Formats: sequence, structure tokens, C-alpha cells
Amino acid sequence: MRPLWNGTLAFGLVVIPIRLYAATERKNPSFHLLHERCHSPVRYMKWCPVCETEVGLDEVVRAYEYEKGRYVMLSDEDLEAVPGPEAHKVEILDFVDLSDVDPVYFEKSFFLEPREGAEKAYRLLFSAMKEESKVAVAKVAIRAKETLALVRSYRDKFIMLETMYWADEVRLGDELAVPGDIEIDEREKMLATRLIEALSTEFRPEKYKSRQKEALFELIQKKIQGQQVVAEPERAPVQVIDLMEALRKSVEEARAKKSGRLTASKPPRRKRASGENLQDASPPPVK
Repeated sequence: MRPLWNGTLAFGLVVIPIRLYAATERKNPSFHLLHERCHSPVRYMKWCPVCETEVGLDEVVRAYEYEKGRYVMLSDEDLEAVPGPEAHKVEILDFVDLSDVDPVYFEKSFFLEPREGAEKAYRLLFSAMKEESKVAVAKVAIRAKETLALVRSYRDKFIMLETMYWADEVRLGDELAVPGDIEIDEREKMLATRLIEALSTEFRPEKYKSRQKEALFELIQKKIQGQQVVAEPERAPVQVIDLMEALRKSVEEARAKKSGRLTASKPPRRKRASGENLQDASPPPVK
């Protein structure tokens, strides 16, 4: 694995140099969009529907839509003036019980690996959190955006970082129409409880498979084996120009053209007839 960045994990006066790695990845098949006629990949471009022209990156500005169709533009200087988090630093704020954190707040998981010389401090924090059955609430900047995070021990080996949603990003669902207090038949409740007990087991994630993903990969393999494949059309190779050779040929062509002009500007010489005086010679008639 390649680390996303090198940084530090800080709590109190203790600073642990770490590396951050993504702990998860989606493995669903990703599809490219091709032009049906020639099988070339479709290129996406930024298009202005008013000017009816493609827009270059140097012509694009950031804007926030505060009302429908109304924007306020933000320059790079504006964004640089906004106070942001310290880059490549995981700053622990509090220690809490994991049971107090609703899973709805969790977003993405990352491994934290100690850098050279930080192994003891890393293991110390790992052991202390596990001993106290605590997890740490922290702040971190990933891809220049500040996010809430949770630091925890994982598999008796790693310190894991879970990025989290902020409180105002989690919907409460108060507007949903869900049933309130409804009288439940005790026999029905007993049967539901027995069903849950019958289906209860230890969680083993490898047990669960995506039938859709497996079917898609099987379909793709069948098409590959059946030679139902297309290839992107070959593009004309880019010619690498030899500067010295190009200059040499240009000089030769220039000399050839100049020589041709000089030759064309001189009239052809007539052969003198026997006994003819050169002074009496007249120019040939113009036809």
C-alpha cells in the first residue's frame, strides 16, 4: 500500500509520527464510456451553454449558490484567508466510549502506521485506549478539508482512524412518517424474538457476497473469452522532430529554391551560327 500522507498523531504533549493509509476500497467493476461508432473513450469537457463554447480551466471560478441561480464567487485568495486545520496532523480532542458514538457518524476508515522511531509511543497509545475501553475524538485534514474523526484500536494490532460526519451533516429524520406507540401482540413479539435468536450468529464479513458483483465479473469474463472485445482505434504516432535534421533540410530547401530563382532569371544562351557576327545577332522572336 502507498501512504496518503506522512504526519503526526498528537494528544497532550505526546506527538507520534505516523503514516496514513486507506483501509477500504470499492471493488465494483468500473465502466468506461465509448463512442459506439469508433470505440474511442468519450471525453468530458466543461461547456458554457450561454456562450456555446468549451471552457478552459483558466476560465473557471469557484462559486457558492446561496439562492437558486444566484452565486457568490470565491477566489483562491479568499479561500487562503479562511483559517484551516494544520496539515497532516491528527489532533486528539477527547476520549469517549465507543458505545456512545452512533455508527451513522462513520464515513471512511484509515490505518495509522508508526514511522521509524515512533513504535513505542504508538503501542503505548494503543494499549492505553484498549485498557480503558476508550476511543478518541479528533480533528484531521484530509485533502485540505477539515473533518471530525475517531481514533480507535483495531484487531489487537492497529490504531485505526475513522473519518466522521459533523453533527450538522447527520439528518435526524424528524420529517419522516414512522409509527409511534402501537400495541404489540405478545405472541407476535415472542415469535419475532425466537426468529431473531434462530438467525443470530457471529459476524463474519467474508461470509457475505455480492451476487450482482459476481455476476457482472462472470459476464465480463465470458465476453473476454468469447472474443467479444473492441479496441480503441490507433492514433497517429506523435512525430519526434530532430531539430538539427529539420534545420539542415530547411537550409537545403532554401538553397534549392534560391538556385532555381537564379537559373530562371538568366536567359538561355544562343549558339552562334557559322560566320555570324555576334554584334549582328538579334534576340529570338517572342512567340
